[in-house]
Amino acid sequence: WPSIYVSIDVIVNQETPPHLDKASAPSLLDLLVSLGTHDAQFHVSDLGSIFGYQPGTMIYLAGKLLCHSVPKWENGERIALA
Repeated sequence: WPSIYVSIDVIVNQETPPHLDKASAPSLLDLLVSLGTHDAQFHVSDLGSIFGYQPGTMIYLAGKLLCHSVPKWENGERIALA
């Protein structure tokens, strides 16, 4: 199917250390989708912000410009599409 995205990463039960998305364009937003049964949080360290990242959450982020991460969570399975 046609998509505006070049690639899709599937992340399963992995912490995501603080990083920038090197392959992203600085003028575009990345779409992150949280699935599963977890209680994870989404950190944007450049903004000093922490967001709930419950299953069903969708986040648009300038991933090439803002350092972001998902640290270890306590319960459940995490699947993320990025």
